[in-house]
Amino acid sequence: MDPLEGETPSAPIEYEPVSVKDVLVEMKDTAELLIDLSYSAVLHQSEQLATEVLRLEERMDVLEMRARMSLLMAARKPADAEQLAPVLGIVGAADGISDAAGDIAKIVLEDMGLPEAMRAALPDAAEALLRGVVAVDSAYAGRTLQDIDLESMTGVRVIALRRGSDWLLNPGPTTRIEADDVALLRGPESAIGDVCEELTGEAYEAPTAETPDIDDLERAVDTIIHMKDFSELAVDLAYSSVLFDSEELAEEVRNLEVEVDAMQSRFEAWTLRAAADATDPVVLRGLIQLGSCTERISDAAIEISEGVLREIDVHPVVQMAVQESDEIITRVEVGTGSDLDGTAVTAGVPDADSTMSVIAIRRPDEGWLLVADADAELRGGDVLISKGTRTAAAAFRDLASA
Repeated sequence: MDPLEGETPSAPIEYEPVSVKDVLVEMKDTAELLIDLSYSAVLHQSEQLATEVLRLEERMDVLEMRARMSLLMAARKPADAEQLAPVLGIVGAADGISDAAGDIAKIVLEDMGLPEAMRAALPDAAEALLRGVVAVDSAYAGRTLQDIDLESMTGVRVIALRRGSDWLLNPGPTTRIEADDVALLRGPESAIGDVCEELTGEAYEAPTAETPDIDDLERAVDTIIHMKDFSELAVDLAYSSVLFDSEELAEEVRNLEVEVDAMQSRFEAWTLRAAADATDPVVLRGLIQLGSCTERISDAAIEISEGVLREIDVHPVVQMAVQESDEIITRVEVGTGSDLDGTAVTAGVPDADSTMSVIAIRRPDEGWLLVADADAELRGGDVLISKGTRTAAAAFRDLASA
C-alpha cells in the first residue's frame, strides 16, 4: 500500500510571484532535513519517519517548480541567463538530493532488505529521532518552545513540525506547538521516550534490540552514520560556497565527495562480503541502494557549487540571502607555530580566544575528522571547517596564521 494513499493528490502549480531568495533558503533547509530523516528511517527502521520523508519530498517538488518559474521570469538578457544558470543548477541539485532521500526511505517502506539488528548495532552515543502527533490535552499544546524549555530540561529538541501540509523547519524559541501537529524529535534515548509520551499522550515502547546475526554489523552501522554526516557536511559546504562565493569551500566539497565515494566503495565491498556468509543475502539488498543514494547526494553537492568552481559571478538574489545572515562557514588552514597549533577541541569548541565552532578537520595525512564525533587537538597543516559570526571568523583566521 502506498504510504500516502488516501491523501490529497498533488495539486497543479501555477506561477505566482515569490522571493527566489526565500525559496532557495527553504530548499536548503528541506534538503538537509531530508538527509537526516531518510538515514534515521533506515537506522531505526521506522516506517513513520520514512513516510514523512516522502511528504517532505513532495514539498521539495513544489519549491523546485516555483523556483524554476521565478528564475525563468527573471532572465531578460544574456547576462541574466549566465548568472542564473548556476542558480538553476542549485535548484536541480536540491531536487536530486530530495529524490535520493526518497529512495533511501523506500528501502524501509518497500521492505527492500535490511539486517533486523541494525538498531541494536547503533553506538550508545547515537541520538534517537522520533515522530509524534501532538495530543489535544498535551502539556505542550499551545505553548512556545521557549516556554516549554524542552532542550535544556531533557536534551530533546524539536527539529521540525508539520501542520497539515505545511512544514515549519528550524523551529525557534517563539514557535508555538499546536494540537495535531506532527513533531519530529531528536535527543538521547534515555529521555526521548518520556517526552514522546508527554507530547502524544500515548505510551512509548522502546524498540527491542535484537542480537546481530551478521558479523561486524556495528562497523557497517558506524559507516552509515559517517556517510550521513559527510553527506550533510558536503551539502552544507556546497550551499555556503555559493552564498559566500568561496572557491575554497567549493574545493572542500570536491575533497569531501572523493571521501564519500571511497566510503561508499568500502561499504559496498563489506555488504558483498557479508552477503556471502548470510543465511539470506536478500536481507542486505537495501544496503546496496543506501550506498548508491549516498553517492548521488555527494554528487549533487558538487553540482550546487559548480558555478563557483567555474568562476561565474554570484547572482544578486544569492547575495541578498547572505546579507540577512551574520553566521558564516569558513575554511582556514592552521599554520605551524600559530596560536591554534596544539590547541584542544572539545565538542567542536577550540580552547582558544574565539567563539568559532569547528565542524570538521581535514588532516593531510589522515583525511577527514568530524569533531562532533570525537575530541581532537589541532595541528599545523590542518584544514578547519568552522561556523560562527563574520567578526569571529576574521579573528579566527588571525589565530590560525603562523
